[in-house]
Amino acid sequence: MTDHSIRLLVADDHPVVRAGLRAVLQTEDGIEVVAEAATAEEAVVRAARGDIDVVLMDLQFGGGMNGAEATARITALADGPRVLIVTTYDTDADTLPAIEAGATGYLLKDAPPEDLAAAVRTAAAGRTILAPTVADRLMHRLRTPGTALTRRETEVLTLVAAGLSNQAVGARLHLTEGTVKSHLARVYAKLDVDSRTAAVATATQLGLIRR
Repeated sequence: MTDHSIRLLVADDHPVVRAGLRAVLQTEDGIEVVAEAATAEEAVVRAARGDIDVVLMDLQFGGGMNGAEATARITALADGPRVLIVTTYDTDADTLPAIEAGATGYLLKDAPPEDLAAAVRTAAAGRTILAPTVADRLMHRLRTPGTALTRRETEVLTLVAAGLSNQAVGARLHLTEGTVKSHLARVYAKLDVDSRTAAVATATQLGLIRR
């Protein structure tokens, strides 16, 4: 970091959320919101201009690219900005793709304003910042790797929860129906259940998938 203000890009598809984040952060010394984006695609293009230090990225947009995909593209840029996820979602289905995509931090939208400002400064310095619930879940995954769902298992179960058949899940994820069944069998074993309904209910209760 240089001695200039931390320059932010706020990426969220809700104008009220963007305005709220701007209002909170514009009052902070050394932080300046210089741009907004209503889509993930816009965020990627704007971040590539080279004058942004931190992107505040939502995960779910109305359509097209999602926040995790945009994060991967932004963090792949040469000297690209840091990405701080600011969202309402904290399930494994949301956090893992974003963190794997290279997000520096993950914060929930109900965080106090002072926590948001501190997270921006932490991300700008290149240090990781995680919401407590997200950090707890990641620690649980590290301590009990045998029971944690893989990213692919999470994707499969999320689609099952949406009502898709094994065949439809396979088509969506470019997997054979047999591979989908194998993933579900491992999910059943990890969650100690014996049906799709029970797997979805248990995973939802544990915060592994979002309904």
